[in-house]
Amino acid sequence: MKNNQVKRNLVLGILFLLPVMFVLVLSLSNDNYNTLEIVHENVQDLPQRSDSDIQLKDHLTVLGFFGKHPKEQSTPALNLKELIYDKFKGFKKFQIVILVTPESKTEAEELFKEIASYEDMRFWHFVTLDESSIQKVFQSLKSDMQLNENLSTEQVFIVDTDLKQRGRTDDREDWEKKKNLDPYPLYSYSAIEVAELKNKLSAEDLRILFTEYRERRKGNYDSTQRRANDLKDHSDEQ
Repeated sequence: MKNNQVKRNLVLGILFLLPVMFVLVLSLSNDNYNTLEIVHENVQDLPQRSDSDIQLKDHLTVLGFFGKHPKEQSTPALNLKELIYDKFKGFKKFQIVILVTPESKTEAEELFKEIASYEDMRFWHFVTLDESSIQKVFQSLKSDMQLNENLSTEQVFIVDTDLKQRGRTDDREDWEKKKNLDPYPLYSYSAIEVAELKNKLSAEDLRILFTEYRERRKGNYDSTQRRANDLKDHSDEQ
């Protein structure tokens, strides 16, 4: 009889402690997140025009350059739409901005129709700029490549609400770190590499940045912290 009572008390104690321990673990993880690194500052914002009010400032932007022939970038566009846009379109301040030249406006509209599929595309913007303005925006970014002759690239960039470019100063894989290979940065993300979009831009870096914004609103932001170890649920951003 006494043994049964001891067992019952032990079970009740465990059932009581488990929720407490769970809350404690969540509390600790909330205080120990890391931010996505700033790799460059003072990104050039888009010029304000009568036909477009799209700006990078005060938005979290995935920025791309499709230039003179946007339909040639149909694969990157579809990858961005399915792997990035569809996943983050409900998050506050999020947008995808693709820069194209004025003469390619009709082609950009056709591409937009191809990827839209009757979905909510309010946060995807094709913005037309003259060649000089496109180059100014691109040159304000940190990159180890250049736009091609059509003013396009398959790389996309993260620009935060303060016009700071986000990325990684050390993009080594674990096996590379174990071998003590030299660090190398990640300034942009390939829109044709599905694994890079899914595993780096989507699954890690954008989520980390949204976590940073959430913690900043809660007053827990610490700019000295770096990459995230635990990615938390982001449903409250939607």
